[in-house]
Amino acid sequence: MNSVSVDDRSLYPIIACYVMMFALLALIAGLILLVWSADRFVEGAADTAGHLGLPPLLIGMLVIGFGTSAPEMIVSVLAAASGTPDLALGNAYGSNITNIAFILAVTALISPLRVQSQVIRRELPILLLVTGFSLYQIFDGEISRLDAVGLLAVFGGLVGWSIWQGRQSSRDTMAAGDAPTEPKNPLPQAILWTVVGLVLLVGSSRLLVWGAVEIAELLGVSELIIGLTIVAIGTSLPELASSIAAARKNQHDLAVGNIVGSNLFNTLGVLGLAGVVSPIRVDGSVFWRDGLLMLGLTVALLIFGGLWSAGKVDRREGLVLVLIYASYIGWLVFTNLPTTPGSALPAR
Repeated sequence: MNSVSVDDRSLYPIIACYVMMFALLALIAGLILLVWSADRFVEGAADTAGHLGLPPLLIGMLVIGFGTSAPEMIVSVLAAASGTPDLALGNAYGSNITNIAFILAVTALISPLRVQSQVIRRELPILLLVTGFSLYQIFDGEISRLDAVGLLAVFGGLVGWSIWQGRQSSRDTMAAGDAPTEPKNPLPQAILWTVVGLVLLVGSSRLLVWGAVEIAELLGVSELIIGLTIVAIGTSLPELASSIAAARKNQHDLAVGNIVGSNLFNTLGVLGLAGVVSPIRVDGSVFWRDGLLMLGLTVALLIFGGLWSAGKVDRREGLVLVLIYASYIGWLVFTNLPTTPGSALPAR
């Protein structure tokens, strides 16, 4: 009887290695499929909106903004529904930090950015207010369903206001080049890509959530940390691709607007939907560590975007942001590694 028990215990490391391998494969496959399906969804949604006669500015700020934030939104909702709301919170805040300190920074290192659009300058203070509102809600240690409804109400108001503003005047320095004047695909094909992209987004997000949760359990770290790092970086890949592509085409306002729009969607839509599905308990470190960093980066973006001077994000600012991001990720990894090599294995 004892020999059987010993043999069983000897299998635990082998089983853990196999589970880790499958979880990593699921995570990688989920990320790849997530990026591809988000691209298909954005293209289909933009073409559908073009067929419906929406102005290019609205397509750039709302349709594409929603499309690039769809991975965060679906991953967070599924995480909350599966009983891991910490992963949803980490994904939302981690994506916002990644968008500014990594994606915008890398884009600026490749091509220094100049912000000229009055639309972007108008939305930057709104992003700062929304970020402050979100931090106020987590200060008491919870995002309740009432808090989540408040986030979604603000989100709906901003979307309605943006649509009204866009229909009043579609002329802005950001409007040129945001989206093609003529859709690439006929309406039936555009609708098909929109539906297929959305279905694949859901499927790949479920795969990603499963892999992330398994890795977190095996490594002995929290879902919050996995959400702030691996999942946040993975779900932000569409923003990285679209921002770099926009910068290379000298569409600097679109690159910055993509970040601003994504952070608005993450803070209001992603957290709001996840909080409605399941109230989120918030550890105090999230406010003092992640929340205040997100707020500080938003203030920096407001300054770079032209609050007091000509809006610009040069390579120097980009390098500073990258160093801040590397320090933040390094600190998260260093302070959340398992204390002993065997702590990640199941206790028996």
